[in-house]
Amino acid sequence: MTKIITSLAFFICSLLTAQSQYENGMQKALGLWKDGKTTEASALFERIASAEPNHWQPNYYVAFINTISAFSVKDKTQIELLLTKSQNALDAEFLKNDKNAELYALQALIYTAWVVADPMTNGMKYSAKVMEAYAKGKAIDPNNPRIVFGEADYQLGGAKWTGVDTKPLCAQVDKAIELFATFKPQTAFDPNWGLDRALEAQKNCKK
Repeated sequence: MTKIITSLAFFICSLLTAQSQYENGMQKALGLWKDGKTTEASALFERIASAEPNHWQPNYYVAFINTISAFSVKDKTQIELLLTKSQNALDAEFLKNDKNAELYALQALIYTAWVVADPMTNGMKYSAKVMEAYAKGKAIDPNNPRIVFGEADYQLGGAKWTGVDTKPLCAQVDKAIELFATFKPQTAFDPNWGLDRALEAQKNCKK
């Protein structure tokens, strides 16, 4: 009995140590990103993803960081490298679980980055995919604020060319802001971004 209790205690301590290592790694990676060290942050998240395959968040941040970086890059070769890395990381998580709305919100953002990089070439190719990704995410979680806002924001961005009525879209932005107010991430490392962009969109809707 003593051996069993000792073994159980050792097992629990091992779990706590592993959890602590994971949390420390994630916090360090997020800190690097906050300090503007995107390459280092992405590399650390990749290592964490490899060591912690049961956690989807590390690969999520690999994809998210590289996608955000792609929006501020002009060189098309570099954009392709960044978005390919993003897609590969996201695909790894889709293979494990394709019922996570956050993954579809990020997938839509990756497609959006392709459109922004070259609207003339990629607009027709990726716009439908953007909306399809948001539709899949909404089917899983219709109250995910990143899904609700992202879908409306993308359509607002193209409204000047499509001529669609922006009032219903602005109403969706308002709804997203309400959802952001009540949204609670399941863990400290779950996505929790987007409110600042939604508030900015709301201001533009009122102009």
